[in-house]
Amino acid sequence: MPVSRRNNVSKIEALLIKLEQFYGLLSAPPRAPFMFFVWEVLSVHSTPVKVEAAMAALKRALALTPDAMSRAPRAKLEAAVKLAGSYTEQRMQALRTGVDIFRRAPKLPEIVRGPLPAARRAIKPLPQLGEAGAHRMLLFAADHPVLPVDARVNRVGRRLGYGSGSADFRQSAKSVQRDISAGLTGDVSDFRRAYLYLSHHGASTCTDADPHCTVCPLLADCPEGKKRVQPRR
Repeated sequence: MPVSRRNNVSKIEALLIKLEQFYGLLSAPPRAPFMFFVWEVLSVHSTPVKVEAAMAALKRALALTPDAMSRAPRAKLEAAVKLAGSYTEQRMQALRTGVDIFRRAPKLPEIVRGPLPAARRAIKPLPQLGEAGAHRMLLFAADHPVLPVDARVNRVGRRLGYGSGSADFRQSAKSVQRDISAGLTGDVSDFRRAYLYLSHHGASTCTDADPHCTVCPLLADCPEGKKRVQPRR
């Protein structure tokens, strides 16, 4: 996605431009609601490379719609799911549950793209999403301008000075979501871009235990990073 070079960009937009220049183009999750659900199930405790391999295997098996997955031989499904890593049985169970939900509610993709309250209710029964996963589905597969705040986005946001300090993750995440969202335009593409780059940054550079502050493209803007790189006296 090309970077918009608007004048008077907000602080978060300026930070996202730096992250885009540092990491280059990042791939986004699938846009179709069922494919997104499959991607989300495969992504838990996995890596992008493994998830991509598993999704490609499911595509070759023609098993990326609810009806097609329900008819696919278990051996083929299991072989594809195993490419995502461990927890194969848990993933298989989640996929079976999701297939049943999508097949019982054929209008589910239409509902999740409709009014937000009904969309939230419709995806709540889907397994392994959680609040952040539900927000990712609403953002990437349903075009709702909401910012998912998982542990990585929350960590990056807090270190950059967004949100309010709280030991309760949900409260912290909501404050980070509020503050970052306020600096974005209302366009859904900006919310997608913000999530992709902040989450990727939290996974690759702004890690939990040992962040790589000395190479971070946001160091000059990061209060936490400046503290970490100050020489000890």
